[in-house]
Amino acid sequence: MTYAVTEMLAEWVGASEVPEEARISAAKCVFDLMTAAIAGYETPNAMAVRRIASMTWGHGTAAMWFSGEQSTAAGATFVNAACACSLDLDDGHRAASGHPGAAIIPGVLSLLGSPSLDGQRALAAIAVGYEMGVRISSARDLRSVPTVNSGLWSGQAVAAAVGWLRGLSPGQIAHAISIAGTTAPSQSATPYTRFRGNSVKEGIPWGAANGVLAVDLAKQGFTGPIDILDSSERYDRARLLDGLGASWLINSTYFKPYSCCRWIHAPIDALLSLLRDHDIHPDAIIGIHVETFGRSLTLSNEVAPGTLEGAQYSLPFCLGVAAISGAAALLPLSSDSLRDQRAIEIAGRVRMTVNPEFDLMFPAAVPGRVRITTASGVLEQTVLAPKGEPTNPMSWDDIGAKFLAIAAERVGTRVAAGIPSAIGALQTGDLAPLQSMLEARLFADANSASTVERRHRSQSS
Repeated sequence: MTYAVTEMLAEWVGASEVPEEARISAAKCVFDLMTAAIAGYETPNAMAVRRIASMTWGHGTAAMWFSGEQSTAAGATFVNAACACSLDLDDGHRAASGHPGAAIIPGVLSLLGSPSLDGQRALAAIAVGYEMGVRISSARDLRSVPTVNSGLWSGQAVAAAVGWLRGLSPGQIAHAISIAGTTAPSQSATPYTRFRGNSVKEGIPWGAANGVLAVDLAKQGFTGPIDILDSSERYDRARLLDGLGASWLINSTYFKPYSCCRWIHAPIDALLSLLRDHDIHPDAIIGIHVETFGRSLTLSNEVAPGTLEGAQYSLPFCLGVAAISGAAALLPLSSDSLRDQRAIEIAGRVRMTVNPEFDLMFPAAVPGRVRITTASGVLEQTVLAPKGEPTNPMSWDDIGAKFLAIAAERVGTRVAAGIPSAIGALQTGDLAPLQSMLEARLFADANSASTVERRHRSQSS
């Protein structure tokens, strides 16, 4: 009998034994995603999805994180994924050229409270989800696909992880993966739209919720095109199957110190290094020349974006913000930055060109080179691996500092201290502390002023 690739992957999922190293990496990914979700909680996108959650998804027992409210597993997954990816601060993987964590972690944690779920199983499921999602994405020719948007494949990762947790048979998991892949959001406008600064972005919440629904359907006998991954024109079979279990892809996840598209991070690192090392004042900058890879030029790259989403996809604007206000202003980008005329002026001095050598490195790497022209001359810096890549990693301490920078002013230092403690308990198998934090109401009424706005008001009064 000839087996379809999804059937072979599902058999592996059902029999997989996740090593400790991969579970530790999964805990690090959960910690980092808590940062992204707290940062994104009060964005207009996140508030919009919470407002419509009940009428769209209904009531259930799954937490909509930090709100004190609940929805169905699919609904909570949608809401929590939307929070986590709202500010483009969530993790990613070079092989996939996309973002697994913002979909997989909300999907797995939608099952909190299930009698069969403990911390070790949750971490194992997350590692399995990363393995499936990254393999499926990287098996495509990422140079030729119309878009690398993560919503196209993240639902299949969620289906594998949640299907395994819920005890589906390998056959059912194979169908769940097939259903999720076939019905994934098309992201059809991404290759040509002039309005990249929109709320849909990569379609991650739709893909994530769809993965949970696919598991529900497969459990009831619903089927999908089981040979979805068998097309040699679309997928490299070796990338899908070779080395399963020999090493774990979650161990090479990258993390982000700035809330913008990963393709922009190397130029930011290079610019900040030049400004620091040569004591360059922003007013001295006559021009900035960025050498990058071709896909970077497909971003919107607006000099004066009108939305936070537009800012996240603008290399010139992010360089302008970094030059004027430093790295802290990108953790995360705020709506105030959109009105920063000095940043906009610097952004207008940025010129971008494709470096053929860098173009060949993509998607395995996202390098950048920056040349700053001043009255004193031209200075140059090249960054091949931005901060957070496996070859230039963010440590646990770095992830912790990122978390505190975001959480302390939003939920307070006392409450914020509970999440690192909960991640520690998660690694020992105890889910209760994390569940308690996720189910609690950490933010005030979403219709009132944001936490950060209230804090600034109190400081100025």
